[in-house]
Parts: sequence; C-alpha cells; structure tokens
Amino acid sequence: MHQPFYKDLDSGEYKLPWTRMHALKDYYGMVHLLSEFPTVKQTFNLVPSMMAQVEEYATGAARDPFLALALKPAEALTEEDRRFLLQHSFYSDPGHMIYRYPRYGELFDARNAQQAAGARPNFTAQEWRDIQMWSQLAWFDEEFQAHDPEVREWITRGRNFTLDDQRRMGMKQQEIVGKVLPEYARLAKSGQIEISTTPYYHPILPLLCDSNIASVSHPNVPLPPRFRYPDDARKQLELSREYVQQRFGVAPVGLWPSEGSVSDEVFQLASELGFQWAATDSGVLDRTLQRSVPVEGLYRPYEWRQGGRALRLMFRDHFMSDLIGFVYSKMEPSHGAADFLHRIRQNCAGILAAGRDALVPIILDGENAWEYYQENGRPFLRELYRRISEDPGLRAVTASEAFQLMAPEPLDHIFPASWISANFDVWIGAEEDNQAWAQLLRARTAYDAATGVPEDRRKLAFEELMIAEGSDWCWWYGPEHHSDNRAEFDQLYRSHLANVYRFLNLAPPEDLSRPILHTVTPDIRIPPSGPIRPTIDGEVTSYFEWLGAGQYRVDDRSGSMHGKKFLVKEVFFGSDGANLFLRLDFRPGTEAELPGMEARITLQAMDAGTPHHASIRIGARTPGNGTGDAAGVTAFPSATGRILEAGFPLASIGVPQGAGVKFQLSLWQSGLPVDAVPQQGWIELRTTNPVELWE
Repeated sequence: MHQPFYKDLDSGEYKLPWTRMHALKDYYGMVHLLSEFPTVKQTFNLVPSMMAQVEEYATGAARDPFLALALKPAEALTEEDRRFLLQHSFYSDPGHMIYRYPRYGELFDARNAQQAAGARPNFTAQEWRDIQMWSQLAWFDEEFQAHDPEVREWITRGRNFTLDDQRRMGMKQQEIVGKVLPEYARLAKSGQIEISTTPYYHPILPLLCDSNIASVSHPNVPLPPRFRYPDDARKQLELSREYVQQRFGVAPVGLWPSEGSVSDEVFQLASELGFQWAATDSGVLDRTLQRSVPVEGLYRPYEWRQGGRALRLMFRDHFMSDLIGFVYSKMEPSHGAADFLHRIRQNCAGILAAGRDALVPIILDGENAWEYYQENGRPFLRELYRRISEDPGLRAVTASEAFQLMAPEPLDHIFPASWISANFDVWIGAEEDNQAWAQLLRARTAYDAATGVPEDRRKLAFEELMIAEGSDWCWWYGPEHHSDNRAEFDQLYRSHLANVYRFLNLAPPEDLSRPILHTVTPDIRIPPSGPIRPTIDGEVTSYFEWLGAGQYRVDDRSGSMHGKKFLVKEVFFGSDGANLFLRLDFRPGTEAELPGMEARITLQAMDAGTPHHASIRIGARTPGNGTGDAAGVTAFPSATGRILEAGFPLASIGVPQGAGVKFQLSLWQSGLPVDAVPQQGWIELRTTNPVELWE
C-alpha cells in the first residue's frame, strides 16, 4: 500500500490528490472488511510516506487544491476553475465508477459532448456543483456508501446538491480518512493482521546502494553516471522502522522492499536493522536458482544467509497474484473466487500428496486493482474470504505465522532484481530514466558540497533528496507506463530536486526548468477511406486488399499498472456494403502464446439493436461459429495465420443496409480474459454504404 509523496515541502501544497482519494476509497474498507471473517489473516505492507500524508489529511492540515476546488461555491468558480474541474473531475473508471451513478454518467457524457463539439463549457451553477460533489462521492468507501446515512442520502439523491452538502462532504472526507490508521492499529493489536513496511519514501534500494547493479540483470543496459549511496538506503530503512514503531507500538519485522527490489547488499542492511523476513517475486527466485522453479519450489519459505546474517524469504506467486490484479475484475465475483481457489488446489495437490504443507504467497498492490471491480472489489473479496474460511484445507495466515509453520530452504545469495521482469528496466536504462538519475546525482553531490547552511534547512534539503529517491518518478519516465498525470509527476519530481538547491541557498540548475518527459503519442483511430473486400485467409495476401480500411492502433502504455498483457497491436476494419471485415495484427513476440486462444467479438448496429456475439479459435482456418446463444453469429468466414481475419454479413448482425456498426473484441485463454480492444467503449464504423465510404 503506497503512494508517491505528493506534497511540495517548499509550498506545503499537495500537487496531486491520489493519497486522499485512495484513503477515501480503499485503505479503510480493505482492512475493515476482515472483521467479517475473523479466521482470515493478512499482512498489510504500509509505506510510511503514504501514512504520513494520510495523517495530515486526517488532521485537516493538508493543503490540497483539488479538494479546495471541489468545495468552492459553484457560483464563485472562475473560468480557470471550471477548466480545472473539467480536466480533473472524471479520472474515475467509467464503467465502474462513473456510469455506476446515473447523474455522474450524465455529467460525464455532457462534458465529453461539449469537448467533442469544441464548445465552451456550458453548465449551470447547479450542474457545476453536482460535478464537484460527484468527483468526490464516487471515491467514497463502500462501507460508508452502504452504512453512513448522510453518504447514502447523497448517493440516492444524486443531484441538486447544496452549498451545505459541499461543506458536509468535505467534513465527511476528513472523518473517513481519520479512521484509516486506527483501524489498522486495531486489527494489528488483535493479531488478525501483521503490518510490514517499506523504506520510507519507497526507493529502489539496490539502485540507491549502487545504480550500476542494474547491469547484472540486463547486461549492456545504458546507464547514467554511477549513483552509490548505501547510507541513504540505510536511512530510508531506519526511518521506516521508527515510524511504524511510533504509530503502532511495535517495530515491524517484515519488509516488502519497494517493487520487490532486492540485492545481497540490501538484505545485509535489512538484517542489520532488525528485519526478520522479506518478500519479492518468483522471477527473482528463478534467476537466483538459474532455472524455472515449479510450484513445489515456489510454495515454500527460504532463508538468505550471508556474512553471519540471515533473512527469511517468500516469493510471490506471480501468475496467481496477477489473476486478482488484472483478470478477475472481468468475471462474476463468485466465479472469480471459485476459479482462484480451484487453481490453488490444483497447484498444491502434488505437494500435499508428498506429505508437506504448501505456502502460497499472494502479493499485490493494495488499491489499484479494485476500481476495475464491481463495487470496488468488495463482492469478490467477500466471496474469496468466505470460501477460505469454510475450507478446512486452507488457512490464511500472516507472513510471520507462515515462517513459524514451515522450515526454510537455505539460499547463499539473492539475484539483484525487482518483481517486474526480474530486472530494473522500469527505473533505469531508458533515456528519461537516466536523465532523472543524472539530475538526482547532481543534487546529491550539491548537498554533499554545500557549506554554511543552517541545520534546519539542510535537514529539509535532505528530506527532499529522499523524496526524489522514491521509485514513482521513474515509474512514469521511460516507455513502460502512461498516465494522464505524467506531466504533473515530471513537474513534481523536478520541483523536489529544485527544492534541494533552494534549501541549500543555491540556484537550481537551469535544466530543472525543462521537462524530462518526452511527448507521449496518443492512440490513433483512422476511419475507413473506401470499401474493401479482403480474402479471408489469415495472411496479408495483397497490399491492396486492406487499402482503405479503418485502423485502430493500440497504445500499450495506456495503463498505470504493470503486468497488463497487450497482445493486439492493431485492428483494421471496413465494409463492402454487405459485410463487416475485421483484421487483427498481433504484437511481435506473442506468436507462441496465441494458438488455442479464443477471440470473442461483440457486434451491434450503431444506433440500436441487439448485441451479436461471435467466437473464433485462434489457429483455425475453417469457417467460424457463433456463440450459440439467441444473438449468436453463424456461418462467417474466419482464418488465422500471421494475422486474424474475419467477415460478418451485416444482415446477420441486424445492421440495416448502409447503416453504421460498432464492435468490441477480447482474447481469452483457458477461460480467462487476457486482452481487450478497446479497453473502454467501442470501435465504430459510422457507415457501411460504399458510396459514403469514398466521400
């Protein structure tokens, strides 16, 4: 459970609202839910820099311009305020957090329509106030939406909010955030949860100790000038332990090193400071043992021993954890929970038959997954916890309990890597990443060289350095991830570095006034420019057969969560007036994963009509078949070779002659969804009239 440190220490202002928003939506409810299942135990890993922000919001001391604007009287909004609100009031997932509430969906559609028409915002004062309220209410925890009378009344009413509603909504936020840390303390004291922690500002510890270590997991990776400050790594760990002990009364014994990033030097530091166990990913175990480790080797504890020091270890089941993170949100909650436990039992059958217990480490981000789930994941979690509680062969235990129950296997070293691809490529090696590291080193060197600085300002400069050492800045640099807030993250990172110089009474380098971030290319949608009639054979038979088709190019950087699998590179689509033709081009390197997958396509007339469904088994060159339900599509040609091609008679899917058609598609493997195009909404062909396509 972590968030970047969004507060600017110089201005005292929070530059992004995500700690507050997730504290409203996730942090209280996730732990409180366990009260319903007293036999289910869990470990929660709390990052101190996140908790410090939660504490400040709970006291009302946080200066958050996003919240201030949501609480400003709608009648007093300026043009700049309104532009800000339109940009920042609809960040929620449309399917699960906007359209769930009819009024919020109306306002979202109106905003989008005005923007598409290039019109100036045209809302009444009442509509602006409703936007302000819903930008916050959609993030209120399920527990309060269900049981708090005041919140329930707001949700039920949905519109015509008043100035007093705005004022009370702000007070209710502070009340909810104020319950977060006490609830963790309560369940920790009862023994139902264990609290582990992470270095204070969430740095990638191996890279702080020595940035050149990245070349071990990725030989010849381009690296910035060497950053080697192991004392900074030690300080981040020391501050973390001190914070948790002060807030919860007990020093943590468990460590989730930021992003599962480990090395022998990091384990040496952690063991010296009193940590007794740590966790990382199964990919790190594979590289440590120089082989692909089966579940028999993964589902057991280990112990790192070196130089007279020892640290117990568990390795995250990458596949099973990612099913919760990325897949089960697309399934009915009981089906997802049942599938998860069925797979666990299958994985453990051989281990149990051999006469020993199996330790299954499920580790995932504490907040990001749930906004894509029905009701913020609560129905899924309740199903999962209930089934675990009722199964005599399963025990949900804390990490420390697990280590007491099973003897560990020894390890004499650990491979230096993170939980992402068993390397450090997300944070170092790309041009933007390396520029960020170079700027960090420059500021760190300036700190070392500065003289005559008052101690209070020197302390603030060092805190800004530790904030800039956090992992989140380089998460958004480089090609791996995208966010609507990348520009704000870039600005905030450079502001933290600039503050180092300001607190040292030095002029910040001019370079910090220019973005590190490169321009991000948006998704590309190109409408058809003419009718097409391709040969459906799974190959690009001729350059001309798809000439004139529309194109949808997938942007695989469009998600902030690492681990989302993108298989489709590009979609071509068009019509000859009688058929809709589709072509899928897959990403290079995915060829071995595709055979046996199922492509599911939903098609619908643009203006109205029943959705129709088709299914194609990838690898088949014979005519495809419909799904078999009442709206299934039958007798359409399809083929897969280097590409997937299909043609659908428009009459069979209820599209009148010349009318428009829209479609969605998804890829499934072993009954689980693995990719979808587009991620939200539909791809549209506005006309199937060949004459209009030429215009």
